[in-house]
Amino acid sequence: MRKSFLLLMFAFVALSANAQKFALIDMEYIMEQIPAYQKATEQLDQSSRVWQAELERISDEAKSLYEKYQKEAKNLTDAQRTQREEAIINKEKEVAELRRNYFGPEGEMAKKQASLLQPIEDEIYEAVKAIALQEGYAAVLDRASATSLIFASPDIDISNEVLIKLGYSN
Repeated sequence: MRKSFLLLMFAFVALSANAQKFALIDMEYIMEQIPAYQKATEQLDQSSRVWQAELERISDEAKSLYEKYQKEAKNLTDAQRTQREEAIINKEKEVAELRRNYFGPEGEMAKKQASLLQPIEDEIYEAVKAIALQEGYAAVLDRASATSLIFASPDIDISNEVLIKLGYSN
């Protein structure tokens, strides 16, 4: 037992001698320090509010049609009921279509996000890559998105170096 423990310790020490260098960044922190990111998120928020208001307006129209239909349904002919029901369904379809066009995976919001944020993310990636190659890091992890990262020493966080490389002194 003691022999296997010593062998295990020796293997651990041998592997540690060839350890790779790792670094961390905090993308959220970096992005918060970049004025272009702040401007882009404001533009996205503004567009989102406009589109959401339009969706709510049309949704309210559908609700109003339905409530009016509920009140008058007893006095309508079958043809009138069918016509009103189709109008309500069409209005609800319009809301669903607009929601998909604005907020769906390939909607206007996704396109706008890509056009506004992708250049900033690419610039950050290039700065991280340059630092990693210069310093010999085997990997750079994002602290903000690493859900399984429980603890990391602040000594390996290079977020401020990335900001300096991007021209934003900290």
